[in-house]
Amino acid sequence: MRGPAEAPNLGEPSEPRPAASVVLLRRGGKHSDRALEVLLLKRTEEARFMPGVWVFPGGSVDDGDGEDEARFKACAVRELEEEAGIALPAEEELVLFSRWITPEVVSRRFDAWFFLALAPAHTPPKPDGVETTDAAWFEPARALEAQTAGDLVLAFPTIKQLELLSEFATANEAMTAHRNRPVDPILPKVIGSQAEHRVVLPGDPDYPA
Repeated sequence: MRGPAEAPNLGEPSEPRPAASVVLLRRGGKHSDRALEVLLLKRTEEARFMPGVWVFPGGSVDDGDGEDEARFKACAVRELEEEAGIALPAEEELVLFSRWITPEVVSRRFDAWFFLALAPAHTPPKPDGVETTDAAWFEPARALEAQTAGDLVLAFPTIKQLELLSEFATANEAMTAHRNRPVDPILPKVIGSQAEHRVVLPGDPDYPA
């Protein structure tokens, strides 16, 4: 189900809004069974954009968030606290993980920066009940399995990021692998007809020039 803000745009592409999200990681389970887990929130069914979809905590950048990359980090930290009730310490490291730009055919577009961060101890997520209605920790592979089974609805960028995270056994491994790694923006494009279409990414052989 699409929200009103996801209606197709047949005219000039809209300007992407700056946005940021926290991909919050923790080690789940007990003792030797511990594995990397990631926090996902369920958006309210009344949302104009991606209703009912499970997402990373995030939102639009505000004018007062600062400059350059710092403004995206400030936004990501604020949205995590507002949507999930988790406050990151001021000194907490945020590692730029990926950057996704909404396809040009979508009415409301975002230039979204995603940051990896480690969850503080003993801080269960608490959905705000307005923008988010549920929250849970998932091993990346389990979330992907739930999506395939129809138990979760995930956005395309979320799926791709969970696929990347599923390669790591621990949160620290994921943080180390992406620390200081160059991040290029990813602009998916939709090709084909309205009846039969698919999403392609930069580097795919049929990605439009």
